Amino acid sequence: MRDSYGADIVFINPGDRKYIYQELGSDYSAIEPPFWIAAISAYLRNNGYDVAVIDINAESITSEELVRKVEQIKPLLIAVIVYSSQPSASTQNMTIAENICKVLKEAVVCKVAMGGLHPSALPEQTLKEEAVDFVIEGEGQYTLMSLIDVLKSNSTNFAQVPGLWYHDSGEIKNNPVAPLSDNLCELLPVAAWDLLPMDKYKAHNWHCFDNIEHRVPYGAIYTSLGCPYGCIFCCINALYGKPGIRFRSPEIVLKEITLLVEKYNIHNLKIIDELFVLNKKHYMAIVDMLVQRGYGLNIWAYARVDTIEPENLKRMKLAGINWLALGIESANPEIRDGVSKRMRLKDIKSVVRTIQDEGIRVIGNYMFGLPDDTLDSMQETLDMSMDLNCEFANFYCAMAYPGSKLYEIAVSKNWQLPKRWADYSQHSYEMISLPTKHISAVEVLKFRDDAFHKYFENPSYLMMIESKFGIRVRKHIEEMTKTRLKRRLLEEVDLSLNTNG
Repeated sequence: MRDSYGADIVFINPGDRKYIYQELGSDYSAIEPPFWIAAISAYLRNNGYDVAVIDINAESITSEELVRKVEQIKPLLIAVIVYSSQPSASTQNMTIAENICKVLKEAVVCKVAMGGLHPSALPEQTLKEEAVDFVIEGEGQYTLMSLIDVLKSNSTNFAQVPGLWYHDSGEIKNNPVAPLSDNLCELLPVAAWDLLPMDKYKAHNWHCFDNIEHRVPYGAIYTSLGCPYGCIFCCINALYGKPGIRFRSPEIVLKEITLLVEKYNIHNLKIIDELFVLNKKHYMAIVDMLVQRGYGLNIWAYARVDTIEPENLKRMKLAGINWLALGIESANPEIRDGVSKRMRLKDIKSVVRTIQDEGIRVIGNYMFGLPDDTLDSMQETLDMSMDLNCEFANFYCAMAYPGSKLYEIAVSKNWQLPKRWADYSQHSYEMISLPTKHISAVEVLKFRDDAFHKYFENPSYLMMIESKFGIRVRKHIEEMTKTRLKRRLLEEVDLSLNTNG
């Protein structure tokens, strides 16, 4: 049978930056390497399987080019992995993934599977709606290895493939998900970076404010999987089935970073972990190793306000951690507690300043439209963000991402949700935010978009940016704010007001 196909599996990384980010997609957002695909590829390759990868998101290839590439590879199985290093981005990539699967099923004689965070959150619905033969629920390594073995044997007995959803005589069937493995050295070996177009990846604009012209090359890795917390707006744990965190060994993390530095000349690095600054024994072991190596890295990673330990910051900066992203979400503690974000720290500002005093920049993440939000509480959050005046900020609308508790609430209450998965993007034209107990979705979305411009056009912010990073970066920010996102929801309201007027 081997003569009838080439590779055992080809992974496809979907993406459509133009649709998802509108005019902000080309110059300001990152093009991130699909670490999850590269890691699963390495796992399969280490177990003797022949693997290929096509990164549509990075290479921006057409449907015709995709079909030609797949025909050249001649895979036994195609796996479209709808994942991202930002949890929300999995759902927003489902629309392009759907189109990819349709094209492949029509043009190529090959079994197609879909996996990733969104398919794991809605496996049955995904199998019903998409042009695929299989849906992978869960992490996927064990599922794919077992599935390839069944396909190689020309069998249709899929009952023993863990985490697999499939059709059987007109019925939808599924098998229990494989237990989570704590052996991340095996599950997540050094990724198969050689299978990726490494010259195509680009860091976020803010990540490189110290050297705005050098955003390429770029790497992104996990040092841990999962999150022990249960914020109702987050869907990350849908892939793992429950809250929790598992750690890669610091030694394998250092080995991976060393490869990225020495083979691919990567110094701009994202640590994808939902919460890197959590377990001091874990993250400080990595920090100490990086300090000893002196690679001159430019790293960013996630932390919480209440996980920062000031005595560690100086060494973190020496390791190359130049940016920490803090999930502040809301200025109002009752609003935060309402989404299970229980932070009992009175002075967020003092933590931010302590981080900055060690030369580490802060990107504040804020959310509008949480269930208990009012216009006043959202203004309180915006006021706090402008007072903190972090080197960068992300403003989000609360969204009901599949796999989150907010999605369950939205479905049960029959709230209006986006019609297309791509419109779960925070930046898309058709995006629909959630209402709160007190205000409408339109009010939330308008407040968020106005907040973006108020923050980044604020003279105090621009003066701080120029002081820290120079006039070139200030002009870069000023150019960015010339683009105002187009929103159908807001245009409809404007049209209605003009008509009634």
